[in-house]
Amino acid sequence: MADLSTFPITAKWPSADPGIIQLYSLPTPNGVKVSIALEELGLAYEPHLVDFGSNAQKSPEFVSLNPNGRIPALIDPNGPDGKPIGLFESGAILIYLADKTGKLLPKDGAARYTVLQWLMFQMGGVGPMFGQYGHFYKFAADKVKNNPYPAERYRDETRRLLGVLEAALAKGPWLTGEDYTIADIATWPWVRCLKVFYDGEEDIGLADFPRVLDWWARAEARPASQKGLNIPSRD
Repeated sequence: MADLSTFPITAKWPSADPGIIQLYSLPTPNGVKVSIALEELGLAYEPHLVDFGSNAQKSPEFVSLNPNGRIPALIDPNGPDGKPIGLFESGAILIYLADKTGKLLPKDGAARYTVLQWLMFQMGGVGPMFGQYGHFYKFAADKVKNNPYPAERYRDETRRLLGVLEAALAKGPWLTGEDYTIADIATWPWVRCLKVFYDGEEDIGLADFPRVLDWWARAEARPASQKGLNIPSRD
């Protein structure tokens, strides 16, 4: 049995089975990337809910694993060379899990870098810009009601990024062609968030991007997505 006691986070979130992957997360667009990938890859894991309401992500135990104080984070007791490894940043975790299993990311060649470039597109563009849109449109609307610039700026950028996705999806059912990859898993939950979490479907004009909507529907219909979207359970 693996000994995870060297990871302080396990004192706050004890493990029932330290021999499997430990996931510390919340079902947000960033969080569900990893739970969906774990389900797609068929890896055994134990989810732990990181409660934002109590600022658990800022606790010393959580910060000991992710100094940035953001979900998700992960411990794999069977890491490289058979030694435990702790990881943070959803993109890095997705690459690690894909490489560990040899799935959802080509091993080498141009196809690998095509997937990675779209993963970086999500990490550097879609996530931050969609998040800022949601902040100013929904959560800080009262603070900017006399200044439309922030909401308009991020609305316009969100629509521009949706247009990039729309063009890419003209070439195949998934972002990089015929195969579903970690690039898709990283990105479609953020599109879903525009409607489900930010209530911005009409404001953004999601109907203007039919390929994006069809791609989101295909991805969300996958059994792994249906399960992963609700892990860890908020109950």
